[in-house]
Amino acid sequence: MNRIAANVSDYRALAKARLPHFLFEYLDGGSYDEVTLRRNVEDLQSITLRQRVLRDVSNINLSAELFGRTWAMPVGLGPVGLAGLYARRGEVQAAKAAAAANVPMALSTVGGCSLREVAASGHVPWYQLYFVKDRGFVASMIDTAREVGCATLILTVDLAVPGSRYRDYRAAGGGLRRMAQLLARPGWTWDVGVRGRPISLGNLEPIVGKRAPLSDFQAWIHANFDPSVSWKDVEWVRSQWKGPLIIKGILDPEDARAAADHGADGIVVSNHGGRQLDGTSSTALALPRVADAISGRFPVLVDGGVRSGLDVVRMLALGADFVLLGRAWAFALAARGGEGVAHALKLIDAEMRVAMALTACTRINEIGEDILERSGNQATF
Repeated sequence: MNRIAANVSDYRALAKARLPHFLFEYLDGGSYDEVTLRRNVEDLQSITLRQRVLRDVSNINLSAELFGRTWAMPVGLGPVGLAGLYARRGEVQAAKAAAAANVPMALSTVGGCSLREVAASGHVPWYQLYFVKDRGFVASMIDTAREVGCATLILTVDLAVPGSRYRDYRAAGGGLRRMAQLLARPGWTWDVGVRGRPISLGNLEPIVGKRAPLSDFQAWIHANFDPSVSWKDVEWVRSQWKGPLIIKGILDPEDARAAADHGADGIVVSNHGGRQLDGTSSTALALPRVADAISGRFPVLVDGGVRSGLDVVRMLALGADFVLLGRAWAFALAARGGEGVAHALKLIDAEMRVAMALTACTRINEIGEDILERSGNQATF
């Protein structure tokens, strides 16, 4: 397919045409009726910006500081499960694209490539960690992150129990049904299924084995994620990890304040991309309340529904210090590998520049609630 990708929606269409059905459904779907999944996108797109004109916007600078480093823009590649299966050694390709663009990338615990493999490529990612019942496994992954030189640890806390994802159930199956899905995508089957071997679950290899099928991965998730976790466990991780620690999965202001009180260096306002509790708040709606509660105590990151550089500017105006992409970069990876990720980041950069120019912002720290249209005392949704 030679279709030109002009935006993230185009990359989604290309990813759907390239990925086997079960993988695309895993990437694209949310929980239950996908209400929150839709809200993430729709609420963010409904934010109205205040256009300003006749300002000197000839010199726009997107650079942003986070955890002692200057990044090209306040955007990173958030953790996406199984991304290593969307393209051949996909997370390695994504890490190289992120490094070339000078933006951070976070590798998921449940990625297709292991942390050691990605780090061996010369581009050490941030590492995203889940709590599981086996605290020895958690400790060993923290040790590995330290050994390979990870700068930042992201602790995801909104998956004490897995959400019910109907699309995964409908697309599941093995045998002839799975074979038919693979044969329907010969490009992916050759590039990833054959040339991308060995296919495994990366960081989970010590537990599920080197050739565990996706069904084993899902069974492991259901059996091993720990509903007993509490803030005491966060304190335990804090004691194990001396670098920046980000808590991901915060929607409530009280939880944001608790994260600060328990040693976090930042949070990600996130509902897991609408993949956990359906019917909960969109991140665009939750973000201002959480940012107000934190009052600058530490950086506030956000994800969920971000499909453009315009959306990035909206999130910054709503109170975020940094924005993580999820499906946006995964669609691009699935469509065109690392080249697609690099292009998607260039699109985000270009779209941010237009949005900033037409709201009279030339620096990231100039983006605030004053660029939002107001209805009474509230930004318009």
